[in-house]
Amino acid sequence: MRVPMAFAVLAVALVVQADETPPSRSTADLVAELKPSIVVITFSGRDGKQEGLGTGFIVSEDGLIATNYHVIGEGRPISVQFADGTKREVIEVRASDRQLDLAIVKIDQKGLKPLDLGDATKAKDGQSVVAVGNPRGLKHSVVEGVISGQREIEGRPMLQLAMPIEAGNSGGPLVDRDGRVLGIITLKSLVTNNLGFAISVNSLKPLLEKPNPIPMSRWLTIGQLNPRDWTTLFGARWRRREGRIAVEGLGQGFGGRSLCLSKQAVPDKPFEVSVNVKFTPEDGAAGLVFHADGNDKHYGFYPSNGGFRLSRFDGPDVFQWQVLKETRSEAYKPNDWNEIKVRVEKERIVCFVNGTQIIESTDDELRGGQIGLAKFRHTEAEFRGFRIVSESGTKTSAETAQRIGDLIKDISAKQAAPMKVLEQLTPDGAAAGVVLREKAKELEQQAERLRQLATDVHVKKVQAELRKLVDDREDDKIDLLAAALWIAAIDHEELDVADYCQEIDDLAAELKKSFPADADDAAKLAALKKFFFEELGFHGGRTNYSAKANSHLNEVIDDREGMPISLSILYIEFGRRVGLNLVGVGVPRQFVVRHEPRDGSPAFIDVFEGGGTVTRQEIEERLRKSERPIVARDEHFVTAKPRDILIRVMSNLLGRASDDRDVESMFHYCDTILTLNPTSAEHRAMRFEISAFTKRLDQARADADWLIKQQPDGINLERVEGIRNQLGK
Repeated sequence: MRVPMAFAVLAVALVVQADETPPSRSTADLVAELKPSIVVITFSGRDGKQEGLGTGFIVSEDGLIATNYHVIGEGRPISVQFADGTKREVIEVRASDRQLDLAIVKIDQKGLKPLDLGDATKAKDGQSVVAVGNPRGLKHSVVEGVISGQREIEGRPMLQLAMPIEAGNSGGPLVDRDGRVLGIITLKSLVTNNLGFAISVNSLKPLLEKPNPIPMSRWLTIGQLNPRDWTTLFGARWRRREGRIAVEGLGQGFGGRSLCLSKQAVPDKPFEVSVNVKFTPEDGAAGLVFHADGNDKHYGFYPSNGGFRLSRFDGPDVFQWQVLKETRSEAYKPNDWNEIKVRVEKERIVCFVNGTQIIESTDDELRGGQIGLAKFRHTEAEFRGFRIVSESGTKTSAETAQRIGDLIKDISAKQAAPMKVLEQLTPDGAAAGVVLREKAKELEQQAERLRQLATDVHVKKVQAELRKLVDDREDDKIDLLAAALWIAAIDHEELDVADYCQEIDDLAAELKKSFPADADDAAKLAALKKFFFEELGFHGGRTNYSAKANSHLNEVIDDREGMPISLSILYIEFGRRVGLNLVGVGVPRQFVVRHEPRDGSPAFIDVFEGGGTVTRQEIEERLRKSERPIVARDEHFVTAKPRDILIRVMSNLLGRASDDRDVESMFHYCDTILTLNPTSAEHRAMRFEISAFTKRLDQARADADWLIKQQPDGINLERVEGIRNQLGK
């Protein structure tokens, strides 16, 4: 299996010598006991051919198998094979956690032999261990070694191993000499052959205790492109995540070609199509196609092995493939994002990379057709910012770029841009961000401030969208789902809010169709609970509770995991779409939902714990017994207004950024909270200090003047005045 890049550069640590005490039994005897409980896990592509291979092990007699998340391949059919050759199809992903890189799958078989799960905290440096896996496809191979240390890597407890680990070992058990599982093999070091890592088995136990089951019918839809927007041809695997389109796997067309064609209407000539693309390995190829007939014919413009090609594909094989132009360009950035663009005019085709024209052709054999994306050979590629614009749109973009250039040409490297520049750039949104980032690379002395400004422009655009959704609206008219997604867009510039809203609309419509004609509130609520937790697999975050991903609603939707407030927002919005009156309740430390039926008594719902009902008394008891006890008050149980819910989401993000000392994120979160609640003196004072620290001097002066004028309680005004005097006019 592919090794996660985050671990690829781990340095070699000191290897502790093995314990010389002889084992109680031979390795051969131990492995003979283990083999019936070890399986080969494979996943298939859309063409049914095997695309990946890893290892798993039995954890319950009724068909539960543990492995790595990256072994099972998101959204793919999965099968397992036992040592005796027996094969079974996976019918359910019982539990999954992307951050931990762990998964538990289920097959339809009973009477299996589970391995005993040990306690990794009791493992000792130098302790002898054995791993069984399928390195490089060599099934049920055995390797011995020792534990050479215990580490925490990206928040995950790991066992460092002195043993050779290879692709295919991933997901296999690491056992002690008594056959107890201490860890799950997850990766090897790229620095040395004799160093590997295993996730602590203790991290697996919460997944067994609190599963988030997803049937295979649902698992196979995760990350799929919306068929209303895209058509894929010639195999490979195209998927969507965080506003980007990614592709992997070998295409079935000539040269490993695979296409992803947009269903957007193509404007009359002249028009432009552009996209940002990044791919590996560098000798691969991925880019744009146009005038595509929905089969084998199309033009293609793409980087390949450091150069660029404009090609015409007239059929399915090499004899019908014409390279019209081929060149290299200094504007190309290897192993990085590159904007490629094609301008299609009536009598010529003009191709650009990062704004530099590199190819021109008068070929006109193909006309009409669709526009889209392509990849070739063994390439794994990502695309973002796909755009089709008419001539008028192109002219507007050029004018915008020129105007932005004029606005920023005199920005000092010593302080942030004046507020008036930010205000003038905000309406341009993403376009301003692109131009500013390019300028930052050209003008090294201004780079830091320009990047800062580009992000500020993006965040201001997000805040403008939030204002449209919440200002001057009654609470029941606020689109909480869209607003929460816009908050996530602060950190995900490519996030398509409308796309995620449509996904929830589609799922809610599917749920609604399952209701009987006479369904009452109780029946709808039961169906929602089953659909949300059992079919879709949403669940509370088990580790790293305050991670940004648990607050970003797009990632919660993608990963089916979140914190109480993010899961509650989704639950409320599903309920609204199917006729249930669900509201949020801002209980300290654990947000809950309340069902308020037309008839009958309201009931609290704990979405973080699987949607079970909970009484007020039980909630109060939790608060009393918490690490920092709280005495519950009536105000804790009032209905949370949408604006307050959004501020609480932002406050969670602000708290995490503060813990991480991420000052730029702190500024953007604090600034957004003030967009929702301009009179908050606490956040105004915080933004003042952060602005002064990050050289946003105009903003710092404005906030200081507001605080000095308003004289709010609880603010150290003497400190504010002292800093304000240092800032000057």
